Amino acid sequence: MIHRHPEDSQTLHSELLAILLAAESERGWSHLSGSFTTKLVKGLEYVYFQYSDPGGSKRQLSIGRRNDSLNEIMNSYSVQRATREADRAQIARLAGLLRAAGITLVPHGSGRILRALADAGVFASGGVLMGSYAFLIIGNLLGLACPEAAWRTQDVDIAGHVRVAVPALDANVPKALESLQMGFIPVPQLDPRHPSTSFRVRGKQLRVDLITPGRDGDSAPIHIPRFKAAAAPIKFLSLAMEEAQPAAAIESKTATLVAVPSPARFALHKLLVSQTRSVIQQTKSGKDLHQAALLIEALAEDRPDDLEHAALAFAESGPAVTRKVMRGLAAALKRWPDCEAGAALVASILED
Repeated sequence: MIHRHPEDSQTLHSELLAILLAAESERGWSHLSGSFTTKLVKGLEYVYFQYSDPGGSKRQLSIGRRNDSLNEIMNSYSVQRATREADRAQIARLAGLLRAAGITLVPHGSGRILRALADAGVFASGGVLMGSYAFLIIGNLLGLACPEAAWRTQDVDIAGHVRVAVPALDANVPKALESLQMGFIPVPQLDPRHPSTSFRVRGKQLRVDLITPGRDGDSAPIHIPRFKAAAAPIKFLSLAMEEAQPAAAIESKTATLVAVPSPARFALHKLLVSQTRSVIQQTKSGKDLHQAALLIEALAEDRPDDLEHAALAFAESGPAVTRKVMRGLAAALKRWPDCEAGAALVASILED
């Protein structure tokens, strides 16, 4: 049985997401904490921007030779910063109210990672948060109070396509993780010829995994040029990544705009994944089914059209997909019978 946050909490969440979206649409120099400075180089004046990265290291970025356009940017920076700080204060206030209301929060360490990846442009360049943190955030989008057992993890899963129709943005994932100074190191592959697709903090369980849609027979890591890193190919992942949407990863004192799958696609993908895991991943398979059951129950009540749309998309992927989703539905329904209405709706479409 699902449990919901009070309506006023859902209203606060919607207000927070609106502020994050507005701030992202106006992203510019004002989003950077630092200051402009100038230097004389061979008698010519050049502009630099000084800032600290997430780990506290001082950086200096060369902007170019001083001219009227740069003067305008420098003069407006303080005004824009004031507006940005007002947004930050509002985000902090709403995050605090949501924390007090009992909304599910992203743990601080994982939140730092998501903020660094967002600042590096990972989500702006097509990256999608997957896994249990995506479920936590999707649950908040739907106003669900999700049990900790259904999402607790220290893995941050980021999915990206090799090619994606976005502006030419670079999002250097290894550099973003290094800037946190949390001790991230690449996890070696079994085959030493293959690049790492995962990064972990030495001595801790905190881990970042990069994944990408794969095909039958894909096993070697696939390089994602935008991310300056390789990703592990995962079959059927594109079914979850299509129609990704913005969402708020909420911490105790702040929030970060990320991208997550649509709730309905995420739920059906979890059913599918649950039937592809090996015996040694049985615990993860159970968590897949639990997450899917909770979302399907909520969507059947609030957004049945979304379930229908996702089921049609999965059905178009062929009988191999539909058989696995149907088996996952049966397993989820056996353990969580409250999802019966949603399961019947999905099954009616997949069986056509």
